[in-house]
Amino acid sequence: MARRNKRKVFEDLEVIDAGAKGKAVAKAPDGRVIFINNAIPGDVATIETYKKRKSYYEGNAIAFSTYSDKRVEPVCQHFDTCGGCKWQNMGYEHQLYFKQKEVVNNLQRLGKVELPEVTPILGSKDIYFYRNKMEFSFSDSKWLTQEQIDSGEVIENRNALGFHKPGMWDKIIDIKKCHLQRDPSNAIRNFVKEKAQELNLSFFNPRKQEGFLRTLMLRTTTTGDIMVLVQFYFEDKENREKLLDAITTEFPEITSLQYVVNSKGNDTIYDQDVICCHGKDHITEEMEGLQFKINAKSFYQTNSEQAHELYKITRNFADLKGDELVYDLYTGTGTIAQFVAKNAGKVIGVESVPEAIEAAKENAQLNKIENVEFYVGDMKKVFNETFINTHGKPDVVITDPPRDGMHTDVVMQLLKLSPSKIVYVSCNSATQARDLALLDERYKVTKVQPVDMFPQTHHVENVVLLEKR
Repeated sequence: MARRNKRKVFEDLEVIDAGAKGKAVAKAPDGRVIFINNAIPGDVATIETYKKRKSYYEGNAIAFSTYSDKRVEPVCQHFDTCGGCKWQNMGYEHQLYFKQKEVVNNLQRLGKVELPEVTPILGSKDIYFYRNKMEFSFSDSKWLTQEQIDSGEVIENRNALGFHKPGMWDKIIDIKKCHLQRDPSNAIRNFVKEKAQELNLSFFNPRKQEGFLRTLMLRTTTTGDIMVLVQFYFEDKENREKLLDAITTEFPEITSLQYVVNSKGNDTIYDQDVICCHGKDHITEEMEGLQFKINAKSFYQTNSEQAHELYKITRNFADLKGDELVYDLYTGTGTIAQFVAKNAGKVIGVESVPEAIEAAKENAQLNKIENVEFYVGDMKKVFNETFINTHGKPDVVITDPPRDGMHTDVVMQLLKLSPSKIVYVSCNSATQARDLALLDERYKVTKVQPVDMFPQTHHVENVVLLEKR
């Protein structure tokens, strides 16, 4: 072991696992865990640390003695810099193994609950080009590689349209081809950048808060619909129309072309007016004959085809007979509620975002589903005795909370309600495990099904069935 700039260097360490946030794991000679950004299990590498804590280090591999047999060649030219698909250098079967291992470890170690045999993780049919929504940022000061900086070459054109460099809020990596969204996604993004430069439109600078073009959002559906939304920092009618007209001419297949003029300090659009300038103000996704209108602000699972599989598992776990009252907590735009409605007596959906509930009601009307009702409110406040007395005691509860999991008050209310079954859908098995521990006094975990919604990343969904003891 040697020291360099007060950092530690450990030679020939075997990488033994994949840990939280997709980082690889090794053990230092002093017993501390090392979380590594740029290695995969099975590598033997020299690791230089850059952060030390009481029980762990963080570091990077600076040399490899042996490469893991789990490695594959990344397909994307931006792999080392983008940070969006951190596991692209690991074979897909190994990605699935470590995702399932994380789910089981979290439920056992954090939740300390007794588990049935965990069903093998459901992999995604498409491991590339599976996302239905992508957001790109414009920048007039694109991120440069160290080689470009060291070369001393003067780079006149610093415009970029792509993703934020991890850890650098003001630097954008200029993306040539992204492997996450189907065509014509790459063609549209590249055309917009080239046309904007041809028109001499200014790209945004977040430090100075100036520049015309801010962001580009692309949404697609399995039915072939395409939505394009361009966000401008200020209004310039002439140049706005030139760019949007050019997009329409080049891509007549676009279903919905929209724009936002947003002069706020941040580029979120949820409090902004979205203006449709061509086509419809929405696109439509379809699932088992159900139609879901998706507008620019809608939440919809970003892997449409795998979302169908996730919902089928949820419906199977609920095992409805046709007369049950079902509560769907954190219902979002009501996709799960509508998906299970044909098997239930009645479904009550609850969600805190008013726009999502409006979309849920509109979609239910579109689908002619009459046995669903949707209510808006903060879950820990609205999901109370009065609500239950008004709408009835549910036989089955489906819950699909955000990454933070369920509020303790919601868990306590579930224990009071004591439905016969709870189907818990989670995008974070660590917070799911915490909630399962609280429910463990009255509920037993009888089924566990991990689902991979995001290939090439460490993220994993998990569905758990809880039944009364």
